[in-house]
Amino acid sequence: MNTTSLDRHVSQTAAPNGLTVLSEQLPAVRSVAVGIWVRTASAHEHRSQMGVSHLLEHMVFKGTERRTARQLVHELESRGGSLDAFTGRDHTCFQAHILDEDLPRAVDVLTDLIRRPLLRETDLSLERNVVLEEISTVEDTPDDLVFELFADRLWPQHPYGYSILGTRESVGALRSQDLRQVHGTGYYRGNCVIAAAGQIEHERLLELLEKEGWFEEAGSEAPRQPLKGAPAVRGQTFRVERDTAQCHMVLGSDAFPYRDPRRFALALLVNALGGGMSSRLFQRIREELGLAYAIYAFQQLFQSSGILGVYVGTQPASAEAALDAIRQEYATLARAGLSDVELAQGKQQLKGQILLALESSISRMNRLAGMVLHGEPYRRLDEIAALIDAVTLDDARQVAAEFFAPERQTLARLGPEQAA
Repeated sequence: MNTTSLDRHVSQTAAPNGLTVLSEQLPAVRSVAVGIWVRTASAHEHRSQMGVSHLLEHMVFKGTERRTARQLVHELESRGGSLDAFTGRDHTCFQAHILDEDLPRAVDVLTDLIRRPLLRETDLSLERNVVLEEISTVEDTPDDLVFELFADRLWPQHPYGYSILGTRESVGALRSQDLRQVHGTGYYRGNCVIAAAGQIEHERLLELLEKEGWFEEAGSEAPRQPLKGAPAVRGQTFRVERDTAQCHMVLGSDAFPYRDPRRFALALLVNALGGGMSSRLFQRIREELGLAYAIYAFQQLFQSSGILGVYVGTQPASAEAALDAIRQEYATLARAGLSDVELAQGKQQLKGQILLALESSISRMNRLAGMVLHGEPYRRLDEIAALIDAVTLDDARQVAAEFFAPERQTLARLGPEQAA
């Protein structure tokens, strides 16, 4: 195995079977965050099996060859720790946050979950119902549902537009053999990234992983490659009528993948547009016009593409006024970019956000894993700060002109068509 030191307390090991292991030692804490990422998620699904990755993430907690469902969570919770998982577009993650002395136990439990789930048909009907309840929760939460609608309308022919949860029809049709198929073709060692941060020594982590068989040869299967991007639907309006008190709207567009160097300019623009109470949208829509309580800009960058946009929730009678004002802000940003003052303040804001976010071991762990998952080189924080400081007014203006043009934006609108 090839182990390299990426920084003073950061190490990376590349195993012959394709597995990558990273760790960052944080001497001032008593905890460890450790996670295992699998390069299999909703982006790798067929439409007819939408939600299978998420259902599999649920089902591994129903029991393994070594533990019952209760034992899986009790082993860490009884020690004050936690065990969690989530399914994204590109990856599925299983992670634990524990005291440093409980790292062996956490590695054992995580390995059990990922490598030895039972996936019994007898458990599937119960867990399927849990996921259906989760879908119902989203359907009853319009400010969540509108994002599902937006992704579906933006990418109607691409898995990035699929619901991670799936639909009632697709989840209802899934069987245990479907879960085993996804597990068998995706949950292999070379398709995983393991990262940890906290009071931990890299060699100790490698020893624990070796004991669990993570470095054994597993054939010649290489990690999954990112999907090719698909054309997005731009400049269209989609309305879904719903009897809600507010009209919920997302106005946005597709963007570039995470590894694109323009992401720092994009982050500055998103912050300036709607990243906080001092942003253009908050000041204009909420403070000056009083048209909304919740309004913000967002971005999500994936392996093969990305999205950016604005969410607003407002009274049906004021929806058009809010939408017009948002489009005006889009047009201003696309035409003129940022001012000198906004660029300087935005750089400080973005650097501060990054530094504050990395004050936890979980955030440090996520940062290490994300570097490998997105094919990025390791960068020290001062190097990231330098990349942010290097963004020029012209850089921001070019990104704004391409991605914030009002005619590019697709609108998903959920709620009553007009006031009652």
